[in-house]
Amino acid sequence: MHAPKSALSVSQPRGLTRLGLSAKLLLVTVLFVMLAEVLIYLPSIANFRRNWLHDRIAAAQVAALVLEGAPEDGLPEGSENRLLMGVGARAIAARVGGARRLLSLDSMPPPEVSRSVDLRNLSWLSAIEEALAVLVSPATMPIRVVGEAVGGADFVEIVIDEAPLRRAMLKFSWSLLLISLLITGLTALAVYIALNALIIGPIRHLAANVMEFEADPENPRRIIEPSLRADEIGEAERALARMEATLADELRTKKHLAELGLAVSKINHDLRNMLAAAQLMSDQLIETRDAKIRRFAPRLIATLGRAIDFCQATLAYGRAAEATPAIRDVPLRQLVSEQAEMLGLGEGKQPRFENRVPPELSAPCDPDQMARVLTNLMRNAIQALTRAGAEAGDLPVLMVTAGPENGSVALRVIDNGPGVPERARANLFQAFRGSVTPGGTGLGLAVAAELVRLHGGSIALEPSNTGAVFAVMLPARRANGH
Repeated sequence: MHAPKSALSVSQPRGLTRLGLSAKLLLVTVLFVMLAEVLIYLPSIANFRRNWLHDRIAAAQVAALVLEGAPEDGLPEGSENRLLMGVGARAIAARVGGARRLLSLDSMPPPEVSRSVDLRNLSWLSAIEEALAVLVSPATMPIRVVGEAVGGADFVEIVIDEAPLRRAMLKFSWSLLLISLLITGLTALAVYIALNALIIGPIRHLAANVMEFEADPENPRRIIEPSLRADEIGEAERALARMEATLADELRTKKHLAELGLAVSKINHDLRNMLAAAQLMSDQLIETRDAKIRRFAPRLIATLGRAIDFCQATLAYGRAAEATPAIRDVPLRQLVSEQAEMLGLGEGKQPRFENRVPPELSAPCDPDQMARVLTNLMRNAIQALTRAGAEAGDLPVLMVTAGPENGSVALRVIDNGPGVPERARANLFQAFRGSVTPGGTGLGLAVAAELVRLHGGSIALEPSNTGAVFAVMLPARRANGH
């Protein structure tokens, strides 16, 4: 059993999530902007810490210059404390001329420090790692910072508490966070508005049109009207419009075919009964004394039998396709002559008929099905020659040729009529779409193509300077008989 239509509804997946495409787009935009802010924050906080320490080292450099010019017995009383307080350090040391000069708040420098930072060769990766360490696990003891010196000093180093540095880094982080949130919000809003106008809105329009077309696919007003956009969405709109137009046309055609098939089945049922009665009456013609009637009676009976079989096959069309061909070797010249005689072709009649099939040529095929193929192709040629006549200066001619070709048997129906119109060539072998004559159904060529395909062959309209050339290629029987 088929699933109910609601189970296949396009709108069903909406119940699986509360987030629409716009909300998902906004969320993804915010996440990526925040990720970018995090990637920006890491080098920013590391640079802030580096600059903060450089400021302290710069102040310590001034103190080092003072130490460099100080007398051997040291600075005046109180000057050391003022220097240390100005730098914000517990101790300042400088190497001057190979001797280490020291300023300290205590009588002795701190015995140990938590960590040492050498600003002279600090890499960016190390700076980021150390900055994160300050925020995550602040030091409980002072830290030692070494930097470049000015003047005659080799280097300068300071011992400072890390707490002021951590407070400054936290304050900077909060400020950067607020700015980042503001930038993120404005960026996400701008991106959301732009993408919603350029992409999400048109996609919603496409989705809405698909659901409307699903509800009533045969309504031509449900076909989308493409915009003038030249991008991928414009291409999608035009492709959807072509697909919907083709599908709507196919659905209307199939509906008409279904209705036609029902009517044909009813007519065919009665026609089969009438043909069967005509066949029974035709059996009595064999007993007549008229030699001409007795000569044509078997062909009439065979034709009626073929018509009854065709009616029976038509009644079964809705249940199955054409029957599998009963392949046997069939003399093609005789088969062509029989179809020409049934169509009223002969000597002294128009159009002139030429049977150029070699007498000895046979082809593996189903004689009844191949007779239908020949009848359809030859009837179309006769109609084209009768309707428009042959080209100026030529008499209308219908010719059938055959011969072996590339491991196949090639059978060609040739006429010197007006040829096949260009408008009919694209759908030449499709029922109701490939009609050559005005008002025609195109069933003849469609049936012929199906029967040839059942034989494993092919049928095609070959290029020609005048008229039309239909080539039927039938697989030749192999040497082993298969």
